[in-house]
Amino acid sequence: MKKLAIIGLGLIGGSLSLDMKRLFPELVRVGFDANPDHLRLAQENGLIESAATESDLMDADWVVVSVPVNVACGLLESLLHRVGENTLVLDVGSTKADVCRMVKHHPRRAQFLATHPIAGTEFSGPTAAIHSLFQGKTQMICEADHTRDDLRTAALQVFALLGMRVAYMTPEEHDKHIAYVSHLSHISSFMLGKTVLEIEKSEKNIFDMAGSGFGSTVRLAKSSPAMWTPIFIQNKTNVLTALDEYIDNLKTFRNKIETENYEALYKDMEDTNHIKQILKGIYNEE
Repeated sequence: MKKLAIIGLGLIGGSLSLDMKRLFPELVRVGFDANPDHLRLAQENGLIESAATESDLMDADWVVVSVPVNVACGLLESLLHRVGENTLVLDVGSTKADVCRMVKHHPRRAQFLATHPIAGTEFSGPTAAIHSLFQGKTQMICEADHTRDDLRTAALQVFALLGMRVAYMTPEEHDKHIAYVSHLSHISSFMLGKTVLEIEKSEKNIFDMAGSGFGSTVRLAKSSPAMWTPIFIQNKTNVLTALDEYIDNLKTFRNKIETENYEALYKDMEDTNHIKQILKGIYNEE
C-alpha cells in the first residue's frame, strides 16, 4: 500500500492512520476534514503528512470515510465517482443500512466496502487517536460479496495485520443488533448523566460521592453529540424498539422494589450475572 486518504481525522480515522503507518512505513497519508483545527492537529500529531487534494483521491489505495453517518451518506455517491479505478472506499460508521442503500446501484459499488470496527473510546478528534486501537477488536463487514474480489481480499489481509477479527452481517442485522449492544448503552449513559446533573445541583456532591461504578457507567456520556445524534436518527426504528424493551425492564424492576418483591429482584440480578461469562471472553475480565 502506497497512499491512504482519510476523510474525517478523529479517533477512528486517526488511529487507523497511526497503525497503517506502522504496518507500511513508506505509506503516504493525506487527510480531509471540515474543521481546519482538526487538519492542523492531525499534521502536528503525525496522523497525516499533508492535507489531501482531489488528485490524491485518484491514486490512493484506500479512501477511508470516517465522518458522522449522515455526512457519509451524502458524500459517498460523489466520492465513488472521484476515486481511481483501483481505489477501495471504506466507511467506518456505526450504522450500515442507509449507507448500503445509498450506494446499491452506483456503477462503482464494487469499489466500496461497508465496515464498522467495534473499537473506540469516549473521546473524539485528532488528539484522541491512539496506537493499536484495533488490536483484538472485531471488524464488522456488510455485503462483502458486493465488493470486488481483489479489493476485498487486500482489505481482509490488512485487517488481519491490524489484529482484528472479522464478522459478517447484513446491514439490517447489523443495525438491529448494534442498537442493543452499543446505541442503547450510549443513551443510558447520557440519560444517567442528565438525571444526576438535574438532581445534584452541587458539583461537589457528585465529585465526593460518585464512585468508580458511576464513573464507568457515565463514561460514554462524554461522547460527541455531533457523532451520536445522526446515529440515533439514522437507526431510529431499531433504537426505539431497544428503548421500549429497556424501559419495560426498568419499570418491572421498579415495581419489584416498590412491592418489596426482593426474591424476584434478586433473581433478576442473579440471572443477569451470566453476562460476566460472555464479557470475560471479550474483555478478558476475571
